Amino acid sequence: MAETITRSPRTRGLRTRPSAAEDRPPKRAEVSRQQILDVAASLFRARGYTETSLRDIGAQVGMKAGSLYYHFASKEELAADVLRIGVERVHEAVASAVAALGPGAPMKARIEAAISAHLETLLVESDYTSAHIRCFPYVPPSLKAQLSQARRDYEAIWRRLLDEAAAAKALAPGIDAEVARLAILGALNWSLEWFDPVRGRPEELIRTLVAAFTR
Repeated sequence: MAETITRSPRTRGLRTRPSAAEDRPPKRAEVSRQQILDVAASLFRARGYTETSLRDIGAQVGMKAGSLYYHFASKEELAADVLRIGVERVHEAVASAVAALGPGAPMKARIEAAISAHLETLLVESDYTSAHIRCFPYVPPSLKAQLSQARRDYEAIWRRLLDEAAAAKALAPGIDAEVARLAILGALNWSLEWFDPVRGRPEELIRTLVAAFTR
């Protein structure tokens, strides 16, 4: 039940000025680490790594740039968390989508599930994954090194999947499994540059890739 508030005739119908507590920007302790990560992921996705500053991120969460150091030692440390989460989320999505079909599922269906899960995470579900794809080529070498294991772990899913497809003769004739992996992931990640979410999920791209690389 909503609380009933009685106002005097003098104040009824008038907007009262917010209290000092309501009017002030949030303190650093009131802004959670998760809020900062979410804002950073959104800005990294939209602008890229080099064009996003700590000042930009701080402005979005209502903090001065210097106050962000309460949570993160540097922009690089913040970006490392955002990009790591991004690759972990797509890893989990693809692994879950393939596993849900069961080990006896046709290879074509498993590859289609992996493609669909990658696209869904990249384009619809996660600013973090989109930020990873957009920013990784431009981050410092030290940050790339920090992310290398997480990226290798995710790539291993695709290597295993496509190697199994090749062994089952489920790849299109003349298609090498490693070339297929690079081509599929390249096409999926490039969709970030042209896909319009207003038009819905990119079913045509999914069908095209499955038809091009499987039989």
